[in-house]
Amino acid sequence: MLYDITLLTDSRYVAPVNAGWYELNILKEDQLITAALEKRGFQVTRINWDNADFDWKQTRAAVFRTTWDYFHRFAEFSAWLDRVSSETQFINPLSTIRWNMDKHYLGDLQSRNIRIPPTVFIKQDDNRTLSQIATVTSWNEFILKPAVSGAARHTYRFSRDEITEHEIIYRQLIAGEAMLLQEFQSRILTKGEVALMCFNGKYSHAVLKRAKAGDFRVQDDFGGSVHDYAPGEDEIRFAEEVVRVCQPTPVYARVDLIWDSADQLCVSELELIEPELWIRNFPPAAETFAEALAAVLIAPRP
Repeated sequence: MLYDITLLTDSRYVAPVNAGWYELNILKEDQLITAALEKRGFQVTRINWDNADFDWKQTRAAVFRTTWDYFHRFAEFSAWLDRVSSETQFINPLSTIRWNMDKHYLGDLQSRNIRIPPTVFIKQDDNRTLSQIATVTSWNEFILKPAVSGAARHTYRFSRDEITEHEIIYRQLIAGEAMLLQEFQSRILTKGEVALMCFNGKYSHAVLKRAKAGDFRVQDDFGGSVHDYAPGEDEIRFAEEVVRVCQPTPVYARVDLIWDSADQLCVSELELIEPELWIRNFPPAAETFAEALAAVLIAPRP
């Protein structure tokens, strides 16, 4: 069968057995998107990205949705991107996916006058100790994370007095991958993190993510919670400006904003590959997303 759009997931979420709330959220989200696309006449399917039996030439476009295992299988995923990109259209496009896979994109955003948390980018196999790197900063609290990661993988928060306790794990990590050392922005504990969804560069909807008491990570994997949120005009303008400086303009984007130590908005993450979009919280957004996809595809397959 020929398809217009294939929604990409990972094998855990294709047909989960005894699905819990987490899997049910994923299924509902994709069902809403599928229904909105089918209403416009598109033939839609949903499959895990690493399905060896799927013929990618049989779909006009592949839309990244919940490929949430890619950062654990980076080399395999990267090779798959190279191979399949010649067989179908990726949405977002391959150049955007490649750029956004590595958190060095934050440095690119900063060079385009987008505010980010103070960050030191550390190359793989850097022979300095964590203490030596921290010495060049005036920060009191730190965040250490890999340049390629998701779901807060190997993300650590520590004070200057606790640096030596993290030297071993840092040395293990830097031997295999590039890392980021950032100043911890304490306002995330009181104000949370705002996620603003944009389609074709225009703001759609937002949620507020909060960490559970005693933690700093807002992801639900670590007990974080999600709340309805009406962003201010300044937040919307900021998010749309972040998306505007990306070339080409991404079809979909999630801009995660926090308030830094100067109480200024800054980008904590820009998600252009497989962001959770909370369409289930705002069902009309499925229509907006479908319109954005339709604008790229122009018309259904005859």
